[in-house]
Amino acid sequence: MSTLMVLLSLLHEIFSALRRGDVGLDIVAALSMSAAIAFGEPLAGNVVGLMYAGGQLLEDYAEGRARREMTALMARVSHSAMRYTPSGLEEVAIGLVRPGDRLLIRQGEVVPVDGLVSGDAASLDMSALTGESMPRRIPRDEEVLSGSTCVGAPFDLVASRSAAESTYAGIVRLVEAAQSAKAPMVRLADRFAMGFLLLTVAMASGAWFFSGEPVRALSVLVVATPCPLILAVPVAIISGMSRAAKIGVLVKNGGMLEMLARIRTAILDKTGTLTHGQATVIDVVTAPGFSADQVLQAAASLDQASGHVVAAALVHAANGRGMLLAKPEHVEETPGTGIAGQVDGKSVVVGGSGFVQRLSGCENPRSLLSPAARSALTVAVAIDGALAGVILLKDGIRADAVSVLAQLRMAGIRRIVLASGDRTDIAQAVGAELGMDAVLGDLTPEGKVAVVRAEARNGAVMMVGDGVNDAPALAAADIGVAMGARGTASSSEAAGIVLLVDELGPLAKAMAIARRSRGIALQSVSVGLALSLGAMVAAAFGYLKPVEGAVLQEIIDVAVILNALRALR
Repeated sequence: MSTLMVLLSLLHEIFSALRRGDVGLDIVAALSMSAAIAFGEPLAGNVVGLMYAGGQLLEDYAEGRARREMTALMARVSHSAMRYTPSGLEEVAIGLVRPGDRLLIRQGEVVPVDGLVSGDAASLDMSALTGESMPRRIPRDEEVLSGSTCVGAPFDLVASRSAAESTYAGIVRLVEAAQSAKAPMVRLADRFAMGFLLLTVAMASGAWFFSGEPVRALSVLVVATPCPLILAVPVAIISGMSRAAKIGVLVKNGGMLEMLARIRTAILDKTGTLTHGQATVIDVVTAPGFSADQVLQAAASLDQASGHVVAAALVHAANGRGMLLAKPEHVEETPGTGIAGQVDGKSVVVGGSGFVQRLSGCENPRSLLSPAARSALTVAVAIDGALAGVILLKDGIRADAVSVLAQLRMAGIRRIVLASGDRTDIAQAVGAELGMDAVLGDLTPEGKVAVVRAEARNGAVMMVGDGVNDAPALAAADIGVAMGARGTASSSEAAGIVLLVDELGPLAKAMAIARRSRGIALQSVSVGLALSLGAMVAAAFGYLKPVEGAVLQEIIDVAVILNALRALR
């Protein structure tokens, strides 16, 4: 009766899958139980049913453990916040928090939204975001990311973003996408099903035909369930994704983790990837008739509408000088090149020299610069068709850039290319300092896509970037890696992997995790299937009875799953 109940449940699942057009490997298990009942081998049928049900429980446990770190990310989402009001503190739903609201974060609470520390410094556990074990001290007026946990005294936070726009909400959305996808190796198991099913039926029929003993056909069927593909691959891949999430690297699906293990060429953007992406204004060179404050105020007002890191630097510099910024209107931005619009009724164009000269019709902005200044990071500004000035900025190379690139080479990257929208001379200076294999500058978004496609002729390509102008290249690459889950939305959506913090270090570690996980999955499949095929041959020649075959197969399954779980370590 127990065998029949398991069989009926299994048949229901099989028919549901067939209606969707899926041919599953569970058909082999159903055939073996049906044959056991038909051939009067109830004990063998009971063993197969028991082992199948146990295998399903083991699979659920293994996948549950493998997903633990990713599920833990989602479980930390805050649902309410303590907000200051004129009448005191009130608890409000997280969706009602708006930028500018002042919140109280108590010890042990998860920060619900991105914001700035107000008052005393905050002590925060950021391990859910970065994997760091030691708490961080965040001083007054410094940014705090949602998802951090207060481990010190309570502190006040001034919200800078709503919950939906904050770092942790972006991470959760990406986790949900990652949880819902299958890896190509998992889909390979589905494609493998029909071939294995036909082989199993052929061996079972042959054993019966040549021996005249139906019990041999049953013995072949009970050892034929290919659990190494059903269980081992998803467990190993999900385990790798879980480990990567723990160090701050969110892999959207198993296919991306597998591809990461095969990457040989890395293409990196400069600004925000190899440099801090926090450029600082060091000088404003003006044209006759314009003041430095006038040039910076016009450029910063317009750049409020841009998400580029250089635009943020101009806005920050203007705010730091106490300037009142106007609302930009009729804004049109060309990602990676420049932006144009209306500020206080005047036509303003901000961006690279060529872009500003072409749109405004003004003289060459570089004519304002001394030979020494021409190698700096510059932003040209035109007002009402006249060249107003050039803003000089500096963006330092990340302290860990050299060591991380060395780690990427150790992880298997053979070629590293710098592809930047900045001027070629600036890009080449950075590339020379970091030892790049190739350096390309003055690239438009389309130009970066062309670089990705050219490099793809020689093998799998990874593109790393963080801005709107990187999104097309991220989507075109075999793997796109976006810097920071809270970064430009288009880059995070186009990427298959998101670094939850703006650091390159975890990427090299994730590559090592990916290679190990894929190796364990392939090892489990090859060893498990070899043992299963050997057992099928032995059963066909009469060396295994049905009950013995069922027990042996499940021993193989358990060993394969336990081996796949090594990817968690």
